[in-house]
Amino acid sequence: MALTGTEDVKTSGTVSIFTDGACSGNPGPGGWGALLTFNDTVREMSGGEAATTNNRMELLAAIMALEALKRPCAVELYTDSSYLRHGITEWIHRWKGNGWRTAQKKPVLNMDLWQRLDEARQCHQVRWHWVKGHAGHPENERADELARAGMAPYLATAKANGRR
Repeated sequence: MALTGTEDVKTSGTVSIFTDGACSGNPGPGGWGALLTFNDTVREMSGGEAATTNNRMELLAAIMALEALKRPCAVELYTDSSYLRHGITEWIHRWKGNGWRTAQKKPVLNMDLWQRLDEARQCHQVRWHWVKGHAGHPENERADELARAGMAPYLATAKANGRR
């Protein structure tokens, strides 16, 4: 079955998503990776940016994976980023209530991506899970490989230009 997200959430089962972000230097060239699985179907996604941070790449991995789903889905999303998991399950409620400001009255870092992630999750039933990174979890390791692959062309360009 294709991973299109066109199936009814109640009858289709669950999409599992594993995400990771990578950055060389922080800020620096970075990449994101996502592994989506549904029954026997696997979809791999990756991308990157020339100048970014690890946290932006972690957020973008989750955003891109959720935006790839065409219809409402039940989702189990696994990340090794405490920033992503705590942000989306705890902090975001306060930020929204405070007009996207922190408790210190400062603008939320990466607000553009937090708002996009908040929008991307709305039509799905998402459960967020933290997994320890680089601990032998096969799907998380693959997401890490995808993130590094997404970063590779930007890292090569930066090195060629003497920046990393």
